[in-house]
Amino acid sequence: MAEEILRKLLFHKRSLRKDETIDIFRRVTYFFPKDFVLTNYPRQPVAVFNPGAVLVGKSLHVFPRVIFDYYKYVSSIGHFVVDIDDLFNGKVKKPIEMEIVFWPRDIQEFLGCEDPRVFFRDSRFEILYTAKGYKDWSQEGKPHTDFLAYAVLDEDLNLLEKKYVSIKSTLGDFIPVSMKDSSFVESNVILTRITVGDTKVCWRGRMEGDSIDLYSLDPVFFPEKWETKVGWSTNAVRVKRGYLIGWHAVLKDLTYKNGLALVDGRGKLLGTTNYVLSPKGVIEEYGDRIRVIFGCGLVVYEGKVIWIGGVSDWAIGVFEADEGEIMNLMKEAT
Repeated sequence: MAEEILRKLLFHKRSLRKDETIDIFRRVTYFFPKDFVLTNYPRQPVAVFNPGAVLVGKSLHVFPRVIFDYYKYVSSIGHFVVDIDDLFNGKVKKPIEMEIVFWPRDIQEFLGCEDPRVFFRDSRFEILYTAKGYKDWSQEGKPHTDFLAYAVLDEDLNLLEKKYVSIKSTLGDFIPVSMKDSSFVESNVILTRITVGDTKVCWRGRMEGDSIDLYSLDPVFFPEKWETKVGWSTNAVRVKRGYLIGWHAVLKDLTYKNGLALVDGRGKLLGTTNYVLSPKGVIEEYGDRIRVIFGCGLVVYEGKVIWIGGVSDWAIGVFEADEGEIMNLMKEAT
């Protein structure tokens, strides 16, 4: 019944964008697996990518997705810190110490912990990430579920709380086969991507405890005819005109490209760019999944928008653009 309600909401699909790429982001630096030393786990990563990030003072806290083998491609989530000025001045010392903060510990994340979006509020890190696993033991080996996990860490990275987000209706709780690529906007407003049938669409809704109210859900952002899917890519960050959030699209040639959207405090779409960040060159185009730049961290610092993203499922890229330049490309949603 909950999925039927979601299906009925999808009728008003709108075309907002063009198949146009103006790559305005400048390449600042890259971080490769060889650049890290693990402090609490005795293995060397083979892939460090798709990092969530948040700026606390001048400390950039980065939470990348980490993989140590290719047998099952099971992910964990790490944490490292760099000074934001050192980052732009090329003074980050390597190797960088990193620790693992999330790793698969229950059946819902049996296949991995992936792609975090990070927020720092009330001296705590709040993290939304994808848990890939099963609803119960009898599903092992069958198609998995993408759970939306919510976790809270204190400033010393001690886990205070973890739960899996459901959709709540008058008929009870419902967990879609895939709910991921999510961000908070204001305290109880969430942007998320829910798979409904074969359609992957970006939604906005209202959080109530550990659930999203079904009747608050509204579709916001749809795939265009030349795309296979879209999703929210990053955390939402406050700017003068609202909240800026990255999004990604997978084109029908299977390339990932990225844009930026502007939403209000309720998650309503105010505007969007076309594609403004896309993979180019051997480092970004060639990896364990070719032709990808994918979130997950967005930071605004001294008039610059800094996108900390994974490149082709193996490394981290840091990209920056002027906020004003981005806003000039923002098309108003009507």
